[in-house]
Amino acid sequence: MELTRLRALRGPNLWSRNTALQLDARCTPEECAVHALAGFEDRLRARFAQLPELRPETSIEPVPLAEVLQLTALALQATAGCPVTFGRTAPTATPGLFQVVVEYSEEAVGRRALVIAEALLGAAMADAPFDTSAALRELAEIDEDLRLGPSTGSIVRAAVARGIPFRRLTDGSLVQFGWGSRQRRIQAAEVDTTSAIAESIAQDKDLTKSLLAAVGVPVPQGRPVADLEDAWAALQQLGGRVVVKPLDGNQGKGVTVNIATREQLEPAYAAARAISSKVIVERYIAGNDYRLLVVGNRLIAAARRDPPIVVGDGARTVRQLVDEVNSDPRRSSGHATSLSFIRLDAIALERLKLQGLDPDSVPAAGMRVVLRNNANLSTGGSATDVTDEVHPDVAARATEAAQTVGLHICGVDVVCRTVFAPLEQQGGGIVELNAAPGLRMHLTPSFGKGRDVGLAVIQSMFEPNDNGRIPVVAVTGTNGKTTTARLIAHLLAATGLRVGTTGTDGIRIGGRLIDDGDCSGPKSARNVLLHPDVDAAVFETARGGLLREGLGFDACDVAVVTNVGVGDHLGMHHIDTPEQLAAVKQIIVQNVATTGFAVLNADDPLVVPMAEHCPGQVIRFGNDPAFPELQVPRARGDRVVFRDGDAIVAAQGDDEERLALADIALTMNGRIAFQVANVMAAVAAAWALGIPWPTMRAVLRRFDSDTATTPGRFNRMDFNGATVIADYGHNPDAIEALCRAVEALSDGRRTIVISGAGDRRDADLRRQTEILGAVFDRAILYQDQAQRGRADGEVLTLLREGLAGASRTRDVDEIHGEMAAIDLALAGLRPGDLCLVLVDQVDEALAHLGSRLGNGLPPVDRTGSGPAEPGPTGPDPAEPDPAEPVSAPAPIRLQFPT
Repeated sequence: MELTRLRALRGPNLWSRNTALQLDARCTPEECAVHALAGFEDRLRARFAQLPELRPETSIEPVPLAEVLQLTALALQATAGCPVTFGRTAPTATPGLFQVVVEYSEEAVGRRALVIAEALLGAAMADAPFDTSAALRELAEIDEDLRLGPSTGSIVRAAVARGIPFRRLTDGSLVQFGWGSRQRRIQAAEVDTTSAIAESIAQDKDLTKSLLAAVGVPVPQGRPVADLEDAWAALQQLGGRVVVKPLDGNQGKGVTVNIATREQLEPAYAAARAISSKVIVERYIAGNDYRLLVVGNRLIAAARRDPPIVVGDGARTVRQLVDEVNSDPRRSSGHATSLSFIRLDAIALERLKLQGLDPDSVPAAGMRVVLRNNANLSTGGSATDVTDEVHPDVAARATEAAQTVGLHICGVDVVCRTVFAPLEQQGGGIVELNAAPGLRMHLTPSFGKGRDVGLAVIQSMFEPNDNGRIPVVAVTGTNGKTTTARLIAHLLAATGLRVGTTGTDGIRIGGRLIDDGDCSGPKSARNVLLHPDVDAAVFETARGGLLREGLGFDACDVAVVTNVGVGDHLGMHHIDTPEQLAAVKQIIVQNVATTGFAVLNADDPLVVPMAEHCPGQVIRFGNDPAFPELQVPRARGDRVVFRDGDAIVAAQGDDEERLALADIALTMNGRIAFQVANVMAAVAAAWALGIPWPTMRAVLRRFDSDTATTPGRFNRMDFNGATVIADYGHNPDAIEALCRAVEALSDGRRTIVISGAGDRRDADLRRQTEILGAVFDRAILYQDQAQRGRADGEVLTLLREGLAGASRTRDVDEIHGEMAAIDLALAGLRPGDLCLVLVDQVDEALAHLGSRLGNGLPPVDRTGSGPAEPGPTGPDPAEPDPAEPVSAPAPIRLQFPT
């Protein structure tokens, strides 16, 4: 079996809404039916007993080895503790070639699981040993290292439950909630509104105490010390027992409590000094250790923290008792579980020594052996929820302390006998404030009720009806999507919103170009949603990005499908038919928000059925209001947009809004049919977004297909009395639409300048010139800059073959170079002629035309000073495919014995 073209689908995709890995698996004829491989399944199950059933007993369908790989990779992750359930193995048009899809929760875990699954299958085939237990441990360790910790995870889960989108910005705990100008961020349990000053104050325990004391919050006396002798002096000055801790430590590291003697002080000072160069000595407050969690301006949760202990049984050693406690599945070495391992480190050994014990001592039955004086969970302590027992005055002091320092999420450490009574009545005090406090003791306490503190954090960041989202419009289709997307962006911008757009010519934020090149994929969409100056987003969504990585967002407010037609880029990435291409385009429709709209072309039979898959409402647009695909929806009260003579009509029931085509510059008084369709799609999207009709009319009057507004899309220019049109159309549907537009504009002599993209099928290249041959008198064929795998002259030969039976074209010229072809065409033009140039290098070709025409044609704007949404239009561009092999640069081959 050969595995290639591994892709990470990081957003909603062709297969599901789940993140997944997709790869191609090529099986030999023998590998296409593993049940025919004697003993293979038994050997595989002997090595991995958790493997699910390969085939129901009632099924007679053969199971290919590719499917076994998928099942194994999924089961390995699930057994290791990853929450994954979705997998799929689909045959392609090529015999023996399958697409394998495996869900992942952490991408690195999924990738490693595929590699392990491949090795496991190889071991089963060869009847070789395989350490499955070690492999599962490896996957579990990778997952624990990478997945969000309990604190951050609880906040993310609360956000998801509220419908707030999130994006993990690093491998750590930095997470963005919401999009664009409405985004918020957290770092673990710290919010973006918390200042660095507040965090710095909380780290300085002496400064924190002085500020709290100044506002009347009870705190223990104490001071920083310069060295061990100064620490001894401070202990004597304070009298009684003290606590020694780092001035700027955390998680209880280096803290030793209840110190009364010089002998106890020396190791305590050394432990604190090992954590920080600054050490503080303060009065010891007798009582229990409590952690109070303040979020915003109120107490959310409280827990009593108890130090790590073991209870003797008169038979086992302290070390054995600790090992038994650590066997609790709730304990781990990190923070992913509710409890941490108890450690027999230097501090524990010192605490044992004070009790007359060491790790090999056997405590008497019932003896409570304390292994630490502090009660931090990170050092093995336990927590008991006491939220409902906290006295209002204690809650008020904790909230006052957090607000004094400026922490929006604050872990307030309190030592007192009980939280039932005010601190002042019992000599208790606040001993420390913690920025970014751990939340797991409140989420899953050792004893008592868990608290949804993640929800409290989200409630403090977002108002009740705020989901952090900005309006998002996704536009896809074989043709027209770029013009439609630009027009929608202009309509949104006219309402005062700062619009971020992606397309085949780059990313623009409010009219400023921040990235150029082909930016019609999911990465570019995510970058726009990351930008703080974006109030709304319009994404041109190409098929290449959808297949390569899925969507760059979880849901959109409006999904526009302009058309599918006969398709484009067929024969690539296992998309061989228009029906398969329609399934790819449908992804954006399937991921419309329940409150959103899909805008669908009622004239395209491959687009119409997409309405059934839209979670929201549907607006249909088309040319004939009597067409059932428009008439029936209108009768039931749905919104429809259609052409009625000299106007575009938006209707719902008996209510109509008419937009005169004479007032819509883009359509040339309705003569350019494909522009009418683009306008109908954009108007429907604007209607769905609630843009006022007067605003729409104003934008439609001034939005035209010039090189500044829509470079490369039906740009019309004058040349000595002749008309020159530049367009990026490169597929049969686009060329047919252009031909109809040309026929509506001119009855005179016509010239076409054309090349072809080498990654199209032979039949598609021939079909382009077959269409043109019935409309144009002269054809100038030029070789494209990038042949995309074709030999020199091969594309020109196919284009020439398409003209072989042309009914109108009589003159055919061939030339190398796009600019040379443009010059040749211009040289032969006479007044009244029309020349259509199908440009390849849009910017360069338009600049060249501008220099030759000498009519003040503006250069294509790439500085950000022009309109908000320029860029080329037309079919999906050819996109790079960075898919990688599973575990090595070369294809992987499993050599199975015959």
